[in-house]
Amino acid sequence: MSTAPSPKKNLAVDFKSATLYAVRLVLHSADTATLLQALEQRMLDAGAFFDNEPIVLDASLIDEEIDWPVLIDAVRAHALHPVGAVANAANEHSAQAAGLALVDLANTPARPASTPAPEHAIPAVVPVTQAAPAAGEAASEETAPPEPSQPETGYAPAGLPEPAPAAMVVNRPLRSGQRIYARNTDLIIIGVVSQGAEVIADGNIHVYGPLRGKAMAGAGGDTQARIFTTQLDPELLAIAGVYRVVEAPLDAGVRNQPCVIQLTDETLKISPLAG
Repeated sequence: MSTAPSPKKNLAVDFKSATLYAVRLVLHSADTATLLQALEQRMLDAGAFFDNEPIVLDASLIDEEIDWPVLIDAVRAHALHPVGAVANAANEHSAQAAGLALVDLANTPARPASTPAPEHAIPAVVPVTQAAPAAGEAASEETAPPEPSQPETGYAPAGLPEPAPAAMVVNRPLRSGQRIYARNTDLIIIGVVSQGAEVIADGNIHVYGPLRGKAMAGAGGDTQARIFTTQLDPELLAIAGVYRVVEAPLDAGVRNQPCVIQLTDETLKISPLAG
């Protein structure tokens, strides 16, 4: 017995999963004049870097009531698009009344903190060193051979840390207007990052080629993240939200040279790569 196929539905809309990268604007004051002045200065420093970016207004540190309509208008005047807010009980209702959706950032998976490598080399497998029993002496529990279920090297896999997620590798040049975001991992670019292109990673960024665009490492807040490139000539550099707009040419010692950028005392430090 055969059945006729059901007629295909002609749906005008459909739901699909998507990942949205949004900039979080953290508020440290409830005073409207102070906020507007700080926003003006920040946008002046950043140039056009944040133009047309979706913005989440984070007021989780503020207990006083915020004038949301004025703040939203100011944000939009800088070509930013507020899409939501993080707020405590004092500002939840007023943020929603101003047209902002409440956003929960608490469930965002955190990237494991990076730890520096030890100064001395550590062997990958540590062998068990046991003294052999003397002639005619029975083997004690301490000198007994390991159980067959244990590896001969004595290296037990129990308790090993989970492997880190594989880095995202982009094996092509990035043109102006293109953006790559490596969530919860490192980003490796093999090729040029042109002016107007953006590379973003929650971990480190490696650019094996000229870095002429914008690079943001530690986007999830990892202050130990770094930016590496074989040829440094960027528009903007940022690590864990601390950024530097490069308007004037860099010093001759680092411009167009292999460099590493890291965060030291809330300041971006650019150092040439030796070798």
